[in-house]
Amino acid sequence: MSEARQGPLAGVRVLELAGLAPGPFAGMMLADHGAEVLRVDRVSAVTDRPRTDVMDRGKRTIGLDLKSPEGVAAFKDLVANADVVIEVFRPGVAERLGIGPEDLHAVNERLVYGRMTGWGQDGPLAPTAGHDIDYIAISGVLSMLGREDEKPTPPINIIGDFAGGGLMLAYGVLLALLERERTGKGRVIDAAMVDGAALLFSMFYHGVQSGYWGPRGTNLLDTGAPMYDTYETADGGFLAVGSLEPQFWNTMVTLMGLTDLPDRDDRSQWPALKARLAEEFRSRTRAEWEAVFEGSDACVSPVLSMPEATTHPHNVARGAFTEVGGLTQPMPAPRLLGTPDPDLSPATRLDDLSAWGLPADVAAKLRSQGVLA
Repeated sequence: MSEARQGPLAGVRVLELAGLAPGPFAGMMLADHGAEVLRVDRVSAVTDRPRTDVMDRGKRTIGLDLKSPEGVAAFKDLVANADVVIEVFRPGVAERLGIGPEDLHAVNERLVYGRMTGWGQDGPLAPTAGHDIDYIAISGVLSMLGREDEKPTPPINIIGDFAGGGLMLAYGVLLALLERERTGKGRVIDAAMVDGAALLFSMFYHGVQSGYWGPRGTNLLDTGAPMYDTYETADGGFLAVGSLEPQFWNTMVTLMGLTDLPDRDDRSQWPALKARLAEEFRSRTRAEWEAVFEGSDACVSPVLSMPEATTHPHNVARGAFTEVGGLTQPMPAPRLLGTPDPDLSPATRLDDLSAWGLPADVAAKLRSQGVLA
């Protein structure tokens, strides 16, 4: 696989310790741009079938028993020829296994060691369990999500796991690889979802402290304003309205044929204005409204289902989605113009580890012992 990889990260070798959501997402981001990513799973998890999970695309997989001395020794052999390790355990677990940063830097001082956790490597919550909803709750982010007078609404697990977690880890890996070009040494990355989620909301922390941003669901961008919300149509579909600027708002209401509207700049009129818009949008189907706004600067878009998104003309023209192994999935982003198409094939087993520094006879012995799959 290594000789076939292309892209800006071609030649970068990544050992990804198997985990859920943020770790695999970070590995996918690196693989999408040419890194050779080897997912190290439990022995029992490896099968003859390719792994079709989108976040495993472009990777190879092995199973290794890291609770055995032989498995740890084999992992260190792989580390000696790697550039990056992605580790997803609770703090202290890797050290107990003998594959913590100090253990692995003794083998390869150039190694970038990326640690992905919810709470971080230290602090009173570090040893405890949690999920995306907990991390964004503690970061202050969850308190800001939802409609006025309703309970906070978690936006599935996109903010903590993926944006604040996996994406931040991939960013950290790139920073450390860049620094290594100057120093010759790797670095440990402490990527915590609680930190990443808070960082994503930097603008809103400033807004709250300055008094610009008020309680949940009462603001310009959080469903408080009539010009930034979703509205139901006659057929049960929905439209997304983002006509924030006056010129876009004027275009929208003109195309809708609305006159004598309340002043949109008067916040006390927002409920009445939203009610008027809601009534009007329910008078036609989503497709009829799409035809009304097509090609305009009204900033009104249909709320598409995920299957619908893959066939929308704009996404088709952009090549935003592709099909691999019968599974439709998003193409890598951002686009690096002029680079070859990435390898998006489903993850398959890597049987020959000699290029990673594990001789065939050693691998054969480990397989016979049940340590390597």
